[in-house]
Amino acid sequence: MSKKKIAVIGPAYPYRGGNALFVSYLFDVLKSDFDVKIFNYKLLYPSILFPGTTQQDKSNYVIKKADSERIINSINPFNWFKSAKKIDEFNPDLIIFDWWNPFFGPSHFVISNNLKKKYKNKILFITENVISHEGRFVDKFLTKLGIKNADKFLVLSDTVEKSLKEYSGNKKIYKSSLPVYDCYNTGDIEDITKLKSELGFSQSDRIILFFGYVRKYKGLNILLDAMPELIKYDKNIKLLIVGEFYDNADKYYKQIDDLKINDNVKVIQKFVPNEDVGIYYNVSELVVLPYLEATQSGVLNIAYGFNKPVVVTDVGGLSEDVDEGKTGFVVKSGDVKSLVEGIIKYFKSFDSVNFKDNISLKVKDNEFNKLPVLMKEILN
Repeated sequence: MSKKKIAVIGPAYPYRGGNALFVSYLFDVLKSDFDVKIFNYKLLYPSILFPGTTQQDKSNYVIKKADSERIINSINPFNWFKSAKKIDEFNPDLIIFDWWNPFFGPSHFVISNNLKKKYKNKILFITENVISHEGRFVDKFLTKLGIKNADKFLVLSDTVEKSLKEYSGNKKIYKSSLPVYDCYNTGDIEDITKLKSELGFSQSDRIILFFGYVRKYKGLNILLDAMPELIKYDKNIKLLIVGEFYDNADKYYKQIDDLKINDNVKVIQKFVPNEDVGIYYNVSELVVLPYLEATQSGVLNIAYGFNKPVVVTDVGGLSEDVDEGKTGFVVKSGDVKSLVEGIIKYFKSFDSVNFKDNISLKVKDNEFNKLPVLMKEILN
């Protein structure tokens, strides 16, 4: 009996970032049960709209290199009709659109509109986000347009499901979760003593990690404001900030100077290649996500992939992925005092809570691993 075919429209290698990683994990989890083909982008974002250094994965170590056909140009309407024809030639039993940004509203609409008649009730949108974190007025219109032809939806958090209901009408919404991104954890842990020393830390330092793109909604300023109180609690607490700044970096450096916390904060301002991600997670004992807005977060799921506990804010779906007091702590968003208390709770409970075992159990029960079964339900 031949496998049912699933077409996935979304970014994958050679693109970098969370969306490409998610699509690659999606391919991996489904490929044993289905004939899966990724229809990738040959142009994702025009360079003028991309705030980072490059959209391409320049790592020496390629992870999750899912097979794909690069056919879609996000800004060329003529290409959208050709892309729909290419997808149709695959003759899929299910068409999955990965949705995360209203920018793709026009292309998703045209492609799905050209497929909807033949593939009635076979178009599924996986909504990582509904509206982008730093959305504009026009985003609502583009979102309505982009997901209009969806027959059903799959969300990765309760928060996204709630937001989606404004746009989905009575269409069926299924729920899963982000995968645990354990692909960076190769198991070859280098000498932590050596790594700490190379990064300028002493062996007694207790390192908390802020990882990933720096944008306003991620609340790094709140975490910096919390540092003086954390240092009063334990002078060995150090903050390691690693990531590419999509926000004005100068204001954060000024904040560090004004708070006089330079000796306890290290900033590595760059996009981290795959082979180096483990360096920063392995030297850290706690990962902090002080976000002001969120849906779900790949940074959190990378932390779990390294068996690291987390402190997160009570926004979006972040708290859904934390077992309070077992895999981490949830604090009030935008509240410096609450953030300080949550981080100190971790340090106080470090010796009495087996965070690693608790995280391992949570990883084992991750809903994403059950996606093949859910897809069979969706196909029926």
